[in-house]
Amino acid sequence: MKRRLFTVALAVLALTTSLTQPVLAEPSPAEPAAAQVATSGWRPSAPIRWTECGATHEDECATLKVPIDWKKPSGPTLDLAVGRLKALNPAKRIGVLIAHPGGPGSSGIDPFILERVIPDSDPIRQYFDLVSLDPRGVGHSTQVVCSEDLVNRTPYTYPADEAEYRAFLRFNAELSRDCRERTGPLFDHVDTASAARDVDAIRVALGERRISLFAISYGTQVLQQYAELFPGNIRAMAIDSNIDHSITSAWQYLKTTTEDFEGSFLEFAKWCGETAACALHGRNVVDVWDGLHAKATAGDLIFPSDGSPISAEDLRRMLFITMYDPREWFDTAGLLNALDARGASLMPAGITRAEMINNPYPAIWCSDWTWDVTSFSQLDQYRRRLETIAPHTKISPFWSDVVGCLNWQGPVSNPQRRLKISGTPPILMAMARYDVATPAAWNRTAARQIPRSVLLEYEGAGHGQFRNSACVHDKIVKYLIELRLPPRGTRCAPEYLTQPPTATDSARKQPLTRTDRPLHTR
Repeated sequence: MKRRLFTVALAVLALTTSLTQPVLAEPSPAEPAAAQVATSGWRPSAPIRWTECGATHEDECATLKVPIDWKKPSGPTLDLAVGRLKALNPAKRIGVLIAHPGGPGSSGIDPFILERVIPDSDPIRQYFDLVSLDPRGVGHSTQVVCSEDLVNRTPYTYPADEAEYRAFLRFNAELSRDCRERTGPLFDHVDTASAARDVDAIRVALGERRISLFAISYGTQVLQQYAELFPGNIRAMAIDSNIDHSITSAWQYLKTTTEDFEGSFLEFAKWCGETAACALHGRNVVDVWDGLHAKATAGDLIFPSDGSPISAEDLRRMLFITMYDPREWFDTAGLLNALDARGASLMPAGITRAEMINNPYPAIWCSDWTWDVTSFSQLDQYRRRLETIAPHTKISPFWSDVVGCLNWQGPVSNPQRRLKISGTPPILMAMARYDVATPAAWNRTAARQIPRSVLLEYEGAGHGQFRNSACVHDKIVKYLIELRLPPRGTRCAPEYLTQPPTATDSARKQPLTRTDRPLHTR
């Protein structure tokens, strides 16, 4: 049985910025790549050669040969796909800004991430050559390859009994063996530390002494580890919606993700009560949701469009994904209203069902995380405790991040630990009060591990505050361009819409291939 998931487009928000606050440092000019060879112990085998990515894009693409195993820099190589948009105003050019596409498993090349996250209208485009990549194992780079039929058989419900738990363990072993056999040596070297070294390889190939860096979500883990490895190569770093790679407890991981899922849902319910344009305005949103969830659990909830059943897991996943971007909440409310009324023949625009297959995710994720789970009874106890903590949303769909790595047969070459960062310039971090993908607790813990970091909080819900908040966007832009940090303790108020997005807004809402989603599509 193939997985059925709901997907929604995450919005792009591009606004202008005001520039104040004291300057911290001046950008340094680029220096030849040879000056930095000793830092990475590697030099490119040939100069980087740029070509047009395609007829519909203004960007340039290139392929860089980098070691499969960074411990053997002269050993076998993989192809690393890189994309670039040159600064629109060469006279103002500061240098290179590398934006990591996140995921794990997202492409920065196809479609080109920088045209969606940082469009031409953004002030950043005047000052930086924007560079992104398809990380190792992904897209146009050398891929992690798995059997599609096997990936389609991935279990997608939390183990309900010992038999389902054992079946999950068997499947994880079978999938990992299949991926390793089909992928070859790269399979053992797709961890985040290797991905961070790839970023520095791009810097060396471009001939830059120092670079600026930006990432959202999983990309923040890549850049955190970059800061450990190459602190002296950083001009500025802004990391938004941060992963905390120091979590070793499966319970803590499940608890924090579930808490922010519940908090995001309650924020949605509050917004709906205050927003006349919400389809559920004037109703008790929590009661509506609880009723639908009870029907789904009993097998009595169906899609209005085709009469097919909606499981409780499906329903939670739909809600979970729409919590990434509050601009989707109008559609979310419309869908819940239609499901409750059973009167609509179609789901609201912007929400569709789709089959999702993302082969790189488990190989990358399970190279970085190992979990203290030894039995079904332990997982079942966690589930019951989580349902007490989150009586409405029950459990974050990111349970698959834990269960999906149990009995994985690949190496855990980059296991969890606290960061050891020193010698970097000040780093700007951004977070939301409720974030289903990278919970608030993760951001605060990660910030405590990064000296001289400034944590900027968006007081609403959502994932990727550079897109969700004009306030956060402006402060990140100001920092990247002028190296001006907001004061510690700065907060940005919620910016929820009170009317559905206009046609202009919708045209700007390009879908992000944001793969940090549950079931090996994070």
